[in-house]
Amino acid sequence: MNDEFFSALIGALNQLETAVSDEATKKFGLYADMLIEKNKFLNLTAITNPQEVAVKHFADSLAVLSFIDIKPSAHVADVGTGAGFLGVPLLIARQDLNISLIDSTNKKLQFRKEACTHMGINPKIKHIRAEDAGKNPLYREKYDVVVSRAVADLKVLSEYCLPLVKPGGIFVSYKGEAEKELKEAKNAIAKLSGRAEATYEYELSDFGKKTLIIIRKISQTSPKYPRSSTQISKNPL
Repeated sequence: MNDEFFSALIGALNQLETAVSDEATKKFGLYADMLIEKNKFLNLTAITNPQEVAVKHFADSLAVLSFIDIKPSAHVADVGTGAGFLGVPLLIARQDLNISLIDSTNKKLQFRKEACTHMGINPKIKHIRAEDAGKNPLYREKYDVVVSRAVADLKVLSEYCLPLVKPGGIFVSYKGEAEKELKEAKNAIAKLSGRAEATYEYELSDFGKKTLIIIRKISQTSPKYPRSSTQISKNPL
């Protein structure tokens, strides 16, 4: 990866007041190289400019570390991980974490598996729909932290993610403008046994403001959630 990538990455991480090791920085560059090359054949990402990849994918993925104290060895799930963001950069930066990458698109999961093996990191790759994972005892309420940068509305995303969070754990949703979505999702969050705890705004380079919404899991989610994806999308809570 070129110097512009590393300059943009370091600048954005400085904005977040987040430091990573030299080894992690090199792995970010290696992952970016593999992403851009593989993207010529697979539709992994619409972002291919090296500087934008550095900021919008890698630095943005690490924003959670600037605001949330994720305990060593915590179990973290990245829901709708796509080409590996947020989960892969988090694991590169924090190899003590137990990270699961959850996605229903197998070709993207295969890319992540190959890339992670090449870099010597070992996330748990789960080829499963989020609503199915939320019903499965192997995954339901097993995670200390669930993160998602998916584009779904918060009230929809909460039903996919909160059933995976342990009582006492947190769901972190990456959003642009958050106030309207958070207000509209208040009922859904309560029904799913969550409570909106905090929002954190940040800005990276000239790419606009972003918000992290932190939702605390108060108690066990009712077994009737999550519903099917059709019900979730057509009749959100």
